[in-house]
Amino acid sequence: MLPKFNVLTPEQVNQVHEQSMRILSEVGVVFEYQPALDVLQAKGQRVEGQRVYFRRQFVEEQVAKAPAEFTLHARNPENNLVVGGDNIIYMPGYGAPFIHEADGTKRSSFLDDFDNFVKLAHMSPAMHMTGGNAAEPTEIPDEIRHLKMVYSSIIHSDKCFMGSASGYDKASDSIEMAALLFGGREVIKEKPALICLVNSVTPLKYDDRMLGALFAYAEAGQAVVIASLVMAGSTGPATMAGSLALQNAEVLAGITLAQSINPGTPVVYGSTSAITDMQTGSLSIGNPEGALFTSASAQMARCYRVPSRGGGGLSDAKIVDAQAGYESMMTLMAASTTGINFVLHTAGILQYFMAMSYEKFIIDSEIAGMVLRYLKGIEFTEDKFAFDVIAKVGPGGHFLTQKHTKQNHAKELRRTQLSDRLSYDGWAKEGLDTNKRAERKWKTMLDEYQAPALDSQISQALNDFMKKKTAEYLQS
Repeated sequence: MLPKFNVLTPEQVNQVHEQSMRILSEVGVVFEYQPALDVLQAKGQRVEGQRVYFRRQFVEEQVAKAPAEFTLHARNPENNLVVGGDNIIYMPGYGAPFIHEADGTKRSSFLDDFDNFVKLAHMSPAMHMTGGNAAEPTEIPDEIRHLKMVYSSIIHSDKCFMGSASGYDKASDSIEMAALLFGGREVIKEKPALICLVNSVTPLKYDDRMLGALFAYAEAGQAVVIASLVMAGSTGPATMAGSLALQNAEVLAGITLAQSINPGTPVVYGSTSAITDMQTGSLSIGNPEGALFTSASAQMARCYRVPSRGGGGLSDAKIVDAQAGYESMMTLMAASTTGINFVLHTAGILQYFMAMSYEKFIIDSEIAGMVLRYLKGIEFTEDKFAFDVIAKVGPGGHFLTQKHTKQNHAKELRRTQLSDRLSYDGWAKEGLDTNKRAERKWKTMLDEYQAPALDSQISQALNDFMKKKTAEYLQS
């Protein structure tokens, strides 16, 4: 792994921390969930209505209780993931309600799309986990949508996955399904198998839905990404320093609550902060400012000795075009080279989190594979310096037929999964642009997909749970 690139000086990191402490103590944070207020008040924090004013020492003590790294367990142990340290985890986009087709048309996303992205992430060597809500199944009633998504994540892949963050009850359902998969709640409390995404409501608020999920996961010992999305210029100051301090205050408040509920709860410092485009008034995520927010967040997380989460292949583009490519490479490279551990939205995202694209999923997976190769760096050993073969070939020769080339090329030289490297005549004969090649690739992958085996008793237990909970939610 290459050395991490820092965008902030140590003094600037300290300045952000100091400003955040001032925000937490003098301005406070609103928690729209009585159990959260009760916990924090019992810990000696000043509570006025729903607003909590934090003591600096208390925040710093609680944040220090969070683990520096932890392991997420998959049903296939070969797919277990260490979150934190020098590790990087890529996964698909999250939460998009629309699908953008290859021809540029837009439609609502459905459960079949969610299933497909789980399958594609399962098959993709660049995706380390299937993520969470890769495509919102809009045709499924909201009451049972979380059940369908968690079930799909379990049966269609043996990689790690995310659970629901839509309130205490739905989070508890996700935890119960994971417990059925792994052998009980005590098992997953000892070996966390789930992670969820809890977002603040900027500026300086957490709603009851997110807080309910945070409570459920923390009580069960499962991991929580605690994230802030500050839109500089609208939900946050137009200055990046001010927005970064605001984001940091919100994330620290969430981490503090998680540790107050259950000391040692695995948490990830999360950022999706970006800017407000002042010409349109919309969120913009495919820009250098957003990349800087991500990179700075990686440093702040290291300051607090917790893992970090940032965005990956982010773009404001509406179709898979050059804009989608250059914005996605910039944002993923920034996250990867500055030390983000948990990279949500690595593949598939278009239109500032609003849409997923099958073609962009494949293109972003190619970008991710390229970045992973870059992060491996250059290996320096006697064999890699290849002096003997250089001496053997000598001036004017070539290395194509050398044994050393055969032994090393597959390890050293990444083979493209999508990019075109044909001659011009070969390319012209095929007649496919990147979009068409990506379309062909994802369709071929789904045709070749094979579901990983699942124990029949576990499968039956999950089906019984699904039927029971579906009936309960739809009858209430």
